[in-house]
Amino acid sequence: MLKQAQKLKQTQTLSPQQIQFIKLLQVPTIELEKRIQEELQENPVLEEGKESDREEQEFGNDDASTTDDTNDEFDDIPEIDPIDEVNLDDYVNRDDVAGYKMYGDGDVSDDKELPIPMMDTLGDSLLMQLSFLNLNEVEQQIGEQLIGSIESDGYIRRPLEAIVNDLAFLQNVETDLNHVEMVLKKIQHFDPPGIGARTLQECLEIQLKKRDTHDPIVKIAIKMIVLCFEEFKKKHYTKIQKRLGIDDEQMKDAIEMIIHLNPKPGGVNSNAASAQFLTPDFIIKEVNGRINISLNGKNAPDLRVSRQYGDMIDAFDKTPKKTKKMREEVRFVKQKLDAAKWFIDAIKQRQDTLLRTMQAIVDYQMPFFLSGDEGQLRPMILKDIAEIIQMDISTVSRVASSKVVETDFGIYPLKYFFSESISTESGEDVSSKQVKSVLKEMIETEDKKKPLSDDKLEKLLRIKGYNIARRTVAKYREQMNIPVARMRKEL
Repeated sequence: MLKQAQKLKQTQTLSPQQIQFIKLLQVPTIELEKRIQEELQENPVLEEGKESDREEQEFGNDDASTTDDTNDEFDDIPEIDPIDEVNLDDYVNRDDVAGYKMYGDGDVSDDKELPIPMMDTLGDSLLMQLSFLNLNEVEQQIGEQLIGSIESDGYIRRPLEAIVNDLAFLQNVETDLNHVEMVLKKIQHFDPPGIGARTLQECLEIQLKKRDTHDPIVKIAIKMIVLCFEEFKKKHYTKIQKRLGIDDEQMKDAIEMIIHLNPKPGGVNSNAASAQFLTPDFIIKEVNGRINISLNGKNAPDLRVSRQYGDMIDAFDKTPKKTKKMREEVRFVKQKLDAAKWFIDAIKQRQDTLLRTMQAIVDYQMPFFLSGDEGQLRPMILKDIAEIIQMDISTVSRVASSKVVETDFGIYPLKYFFSESISTESGEDVSSKQVKSVLKEMIETEDKKKPLSDDKLEKLLRIKGYNIARRTVAKYREQMNIPVARMRKEL
């Protein structure tokens, strides 16, 4: 039997202004600059410049127009009909009149003009090398399909069976696995060495075989990768020596050769193209014992609403006969005026929130910002700062997740200053950053022939007064990308 029932449910709906603010708050400075340029291009009502600058330009330099009667302030400005002066057909998109578009984070339109790097891509380089092989038509198409399947790090991870199917269904090229494998082997001879490999093992083997294979050490290195790769990954050197029948010196030389190979051959070309400059959101300077906090200038752009369009609304209100086209155009302008005001308010609110958050972090971590000593960092979580600035934890999280601060001691991600607390023997709470620093120093100074296990590291930390479990030692070690003791062992 079906029953009807009423149920009360409380939900929170964000206003367009709140959505605008949230999206702007979480983007870093470099993205904010792009976002503002997009808004300026999309909204004709929004323009760059200070409101005060415009007022000075229009009225401040004209002594003759200044009188004691403020009502006559605009008498000297010639009257124009703004609706006739501005052609809104250049801006009005009929699909856009119903509501103002809200943008996602860092979305780039398809027709946006992007800078083109003055260099060949990895794909271009490989296709050029392919053209030198004098392949038949089918092999050329196979080669192009294989090159198109090479990922940015230089590997082909798509199964060759799937590439055979791609050729059949997408290009109407009938081939088989052996034929594709044969063309792939040719591509694997291209530069950079190791390109087109399907696994790390194959990548290293390809690079070694491009060396002088008559060299005894190269021969040993190839055998080590082909026959003992699992033992090599786990650093079971004794097993490798027994299996290959080599002495300590040969073992050392072969390993030295292997570790200098390139595990990501595609990175040779892609690194330069993908390099980005780190732009700090905050700049912090210590002057005579005082900490000065400032926002990067790009975080505080000068934006204003165009007076021209405000005048247009006024002129429309005074016009006795209003056509359908005029009403449509004015409705569009009013929507864009509201959108511009929302955007300017969201930018100002973003600036205020960033500064309040950064000021609270500096006050909380003042010893660090004065000394640069990592050991001076106090345990600090998002809730601590949220309570100080009286904002939601999610707001602090958005600020901390993608912002960068430039200090006298280097550039740090803002989230660097947040850490959990660890108790010492004396009952004092210290930052996990401090424990990690001590742990890293222990590992850097250990005997590499007998590296310290996590159990030994735990005992040494306890001797120093840090009460942490072995699993916590392992977690901190992994967070710092430090391998286990067996993998740190050297011959």
